[in-house]
Amino acid sequence: MQLIEQIEFEQLRTDAPVFGPGDTVKVHTRVIEGGKERIQLFEGIVIARKNAGVRSAFTVRKISHGVGVERTFMLHSPRIAKIETVRRGAVRRAKLYYLRSKVGKAARIKEKRTAR
Repeated sequence: MQLIEQIEFEQLRTDAPVFGPGDTVKVHTRVIEGGKERIQLFEGIVIARKNAGVRSAFTVRKISHGVGVERTFMLHSPRIAKIETVRRGAVRRAKLYYLRSKVGKAARIKEKRTAR
């Protein structure tokens, strides 16, 4: 069992920022189209986060042309080039699935203020 844990530990990402549900993030993913590789950006609100070691994942939701789009990313995936936290959100839930039924201004999340 220690061998599996050791292999998983080597695969963990060390540059992952601290973020949680309600935060707005930019996820830079490596996309291969044809023979070329490029970086694709996906910006939205984190609605769920699953912490499970190397299998950690998070779900990001955004509205694109009036349609809600959700993508689930594996946190330690080599396909993710970079994760940027744009703003912190003040929420009181671990999973924000209720945002799926909210539209427009009702889907806004207050910004978390930090004391100086």
